[in-house]
Amino acid sequence: MVQLFGNRYTSQDLLRRLGDMSQLAGVQAFELVDGSERGVRAVSLYNAAGLEMMVVPDRGMAVTRLSYRGVSLPLLSAVGTPHPAFAELRGLGWLRTWPAGFLTPCGLTQVGSPCLDGSEELGLHGRVAQIPARQVAWGAEWQGDQYVLWVEGKVRETAVFGENLLLHRRIWTTLDSPTFWVEDRLENQGFSAAAHMFLQHINLGFPLVDETARLELPPHTTQPRDEEARRGLEHCCEFSMPVPGYQEQVFYHDLQPNAAGQVEVRLVNPAFAGGCGLGVRLRYAKADYPIFVEWKMMGEGLYVVGLEPANCHVGGRCQERQMGTLPMLAPQETRTYRLEVQLS
Repeated sequence: MVQLFGNRYTSQDLLRRLGDMSQLAGVQAFELVDGSERGVRAVSLYNAAGLEMMVVPDRGMAVTRLSYRGVSLPLLSAVGTPHPAFAELRGLGWLRTWPAGFLTPCGLTQVGSPCLDGSEELGLHGRVAQIPARQVAWGAEWQGDQYVLWVEGKVRETAVFGENLLLHRRIWTTLDSPTFWVEDRLENQGFSAAAHMFLQHINLGFPLVDETARLELPPHTTQPRDEEARRGLEHCCEFSMPVPGYQEQVFYHDLQPNAAGQVEVRLVNPAFAGGCGLGVRLRYAKADYPIFVEWKMMGEGLYVVGLEPANCHVGGRCQERQMGTLPMLAPQETRTYRLEVQLS
C-alpha cells in the first residue's frame, strides 16, 4: 500500500485516478545546453512526497540539485555544472569546475589534499567526479504496490599500466517517501592491488544551514584536522551566521554504531519556517564508512556544512600511506556501500 495525502492506496486505486503516473512521480532525462554546461547529461527524479533531485551521469553520477517540498537543501557553487571536458585535475584545479551540490563522489584512489605519490601527481579529491558514466539507465515501475524510481550508471577509473576500478552506482526512491538510497558497488577489475579511497561529499547550505541549525551525532570522539579546527572544536556541531574571512575547519568524528552496526547523523534546523523545522538524516553501516568527516565553512558566499562519510582521512593518499591506513582493493575484489538519506 502507498501512503499519500493522508490516505492509503493500492496501485490500482491510484491508476484509476490518474491519466499517467507522471502526475505524481517520474524520472526525466535531459541535457544542459548553456555555456560550459553544454552537453552535460542529467536525470531528474521527483515524487509525491515532495522530493526532487538532479543526478548528473557526466560527473560520476553526482547528485547536484536536491529539494524537499520546494526548499533547496545543498550549496550550489557559481561554476554551475561544467562538462567534464573542462576538468582541471592537477593541484586544486578540481575546485574550478566543482558544482558543489548535494552529493559529489570523491575517489576512487585519491581523496583530499593534492600530493605526489611516487611519480604520480594527485589532485584534490581524485578523478571520479570528472568521469562520465556509461551504461546509464533510468526508470520507474510498480513493484507490487510500491512505485520505485531509479537511475544507475557505471564509472570506470583506469589507466594503461595502472588501476582498473569500476563503480556501479544506483540511486532510487519510492512514490510516497522522503527517503532515497545510494548504492555503490566498486570492483577492482585489474590484476594488481589498487589504492581505494572513497568519500561521499555531501554539501548542505542555506536555508537548512543557519545559526539555528545543529549537527546531531551518536556517541562519538572527535579529532580536529589541524590547529584551525582545534580552535573551533568545542562548537563543531554548532553554526553561525556568515563570517567575513572565515577559515574552513575539518573534524574527524569516530561514531559509535548501534547494535546493528549502523550509524545515524542528522543536520537539523528546528527553527526553520517559524518552527516547522527542516532536516537531513544520513544512515549507513559504520563498517562501510569508518570515518565521518565534517567540513565546516561559515564564510561569506561559501556558507556550507559538509557531511562526509568516508573510508579514509582527507590528507591525501600520500599521508594515508605514511600513516599505514591506506585502504586497498585486492585484484577482482568487490565492495558495496549503501547510504540512506531521509529528508524531514
